[in-house]
Amino acid sequence: MFQPLSLFVGLRYVRARQHRFFVSFITWVSLAGVALGVAALIVVLSVMNGFESELRTRLLMLSAHARVMLDDAPAGTDATALEAQLRAIPGVSGVAPFVDLEALGVHLPETVPLTLRGIDPEQEAQVSDLAPLLQQGALSALRAGSNALLLDRELADQFGVASGDRLTVLVPVAINGTPTPRLREFTVAGVFEVGPQDSGNRLALTHLADARSLAPPSTQAGGLRLRFNEALDAPVIMPSVRSVAPPGSLVRDWTQDSASYFRAIRIEKTMMALILLLIVAVAAFNIVAMLVMVVNDKRTDIAILRTFGASPRRVMGVFITQGLVIAWLGVAAGVGLGVLLASNVGRIVPVLEALLGMRVLDADVYYITEIPSELHVGDVVWIAGVALLLTLCSTLYPARRAAATSPADALRYE
Repeated sequence: MFQPLSLFVGLRYVRARQHRFFVSFITWVSLAGVALGVAALIVVLSVMNGFESELRTRLLMLSAHARVMLDDAPAGTDATALEAQLRAIPGVSGVAPFVDLEALGVHLPETVPLTLRGIDPEQEAQVSDLAPLLQQGALSALRAGSNALLLDRELADQFGVASGDRLTVLVPVAINGTPTPRLREFTVAGVFEVGPQDSGNRLALTHLADARSLAPPSTQAGGLRLRFNEALDAPVIMPSVRSVAPPGSLVRDWTQDSASYFRAIRIEKTMMALILLLIVAVAAFNIVAMLVMVVNDKRTDIAILRTFGASPRRVMGVFITQGLVIAWLGVAAGVGLGVLLASNVGRIVPVLEALLGMRVLDADVYYITEIPSELHVGDVVWIAGVALLLTLCSTLYPARRAAATSPADALRYE
């Protein structure tokens, strides 16, 4: 079967068993280095994708995908009509009213600032995942006039309260320029825990009517919280939301509220990718060293090929073929190993923890206690592509050196 000369000779060199031991050793080290670098990069990025997804899920458990604040909207704004308009927007799956008040929680001897959020328990399930975080019946305790309160775990620990305890809430209000604080005693009906939140772990939930009764007149309108079919579609849907929002209202989505979290994750992912690509780069240098030694070892073969009429370009093709076959075998092995490990992190980590007798993510320290992994096909493709490009570049110098070999000088002492 016909094969180009460069491909035929290059593949013969790959299959040849007459290499010196050191050349063979460097060959295997290069292949293993490329495979480990690619596998490590796939696994690390998959784990970071998992942490990003887990963080996004926890952030959005109590934070809606978008908010329309009506505090500064024109007087007489019909919130009910606006809610109907928002529900009609494609991609919006739920809308619920809310009121946020900055307040002080008092439980002697502690006085702690908190965000008092008024919600409608019947509509809250449309925009958040609060119910799974609470004991059964805790959400139903939020009734108009009940003065019941749901506290974040960290805030409850700071006050030293549990379900059934009393907590005084003070809302600073200024009426006609005169400070007139409003006080009310609430009963803690439940405690929830979701980890990082946009309110900084200072969230307390009560019924919408109870929160509005404490609010100053300027915040009576409160706002509306929205949930989309897909959280990642927020930037696409937000223009439609802004188009129906009344003038003066503040419209924000979760990508704006939590931008700092995800910007930090993107920076970390970029830096980790660059650092781990250095492993592939080092393996590429090993390929350079291996091919340089092969070129020196094959000077006579190169001279014979040249005397039979092989052009310098064909000689380059021989050694590029040899280097690429070795390097791309390493890339293929690394992709296979990386995908296998990334897909089974949940099974591998418990085994390692049992063997080492330690807990990687201690529940006393971290909100996320298991290492998540989310494999993205796009990540695998670009990692393999960059690795293939790096290894291709590593073959160019030895191949050019082989093409520059003078047949006369190579055969002079043979």
